[in-house]
Amino acid sequence: MADTTDTIVSTPVVVDLGKVRKKRIKQLKKGRGKLFADVGETVDEVVEGLGADAHGKEIVPIIIVYKQKSKKRRKGAGLWPVF
Repeated sequence: MADTTDTIVSTPVVVDLGKVRKKRIKQLKKGRGKLFADVGETVDEVVEGLGADAHGKEIVPIIIVYKQKSKKRRKGAGLWPVF
């Protein structure tokens, strides 16, 4: 059977918040703070960009926080020659 519902998929908006302290991430989870305001501003910009298409649609931001692992350093690399 064929599905007759039309699905419109839009491209996601990715916002890089940069390097962030744990305190700011906790505030974001609680719905407070500077990061929460930044996300709200971004959602407002997306709604403005959609124009009339945004009427009746709910914009749900998906926030992913990641931590880049530091490179492992070799022990004693370049300090003393090994004989």
